[in-house]
Order: sequence, then structure tokens, then C-alpha cells
Amino acid sequence: MTAPRPGRPVRGSSTGRPLMAALDLFGRRWNLRIIWELQYGPVGFRALQQRCDNMSSSVLRQRLTELLDARLVAQQPDTAYTLTDLGHGVYQALRPLARWSDAWASTLGEDGEQPKP
Repeated sequence: MTAPRPGRPVRGSSTGRPLMAALDLFGRRWNLRIIWELQYGPVGFRALQQRCDNMSSSVLRQRLTELLDARLVAQQPDTAYTLTDLGHGVYQALRPLARWSDAWASTLGEDGEQPKP
């Protein structure tokens, strides 16, 4: 399966809007996790697989192919994977969501329940 592209219909939308293509790409299991794990620099296939809770190698290959096709990830000559400038942009865009999710978790409490008044 190729990566969703702006200007083309994607799952859930026939408009081709860039945001819809991005949401389709990031909604695919593991894609955001791979981007998150590559934020610190290049990582080899096996190390990336371990960082991603030992996902199957076939799924990791498929997801990396999608992210390579979307030009968010690049493969270095030594075969390690790294974020491209676009990939770093995705990570930067996720940082406010990560901060928000921390605040949300604090509001709900550790058990996910609303804090008692």
C-alpha cells in the first residue's frame, strides 16, 4: 500500500485535501510511533523494532515504506532510518498535542477517572 498523498482521495475522504491525507497517514497504526521514536536521530531497523514494542518486521517494513514514500523518513547509506525535514516538522507539530495529553492525563488522574471534588 502506498502512502496517502495530498490531492488524491484517501480513506474517509474523496476531497484530496492535504489535511485528510495527513490524517489518513498518521491514523495508520505505528506511523506516529515510528516518527516519535526517530526524533532523537538515526535508528537501525532492529533497534526501531524494539523501540516500537517489537512489532512484527513485516508491519515495520510496510510502515517504513509508507513513511519513505511520504518523504517523512529517509534511509541512510548505513541502512539506519532518520527523519527528513518534513518528518521533523511532524514531530514539532506533535509537541503541543503531547503537552495537551499530559494535562489531560493529570486532569483525569492516574486511573483515568475524574478527580474527586
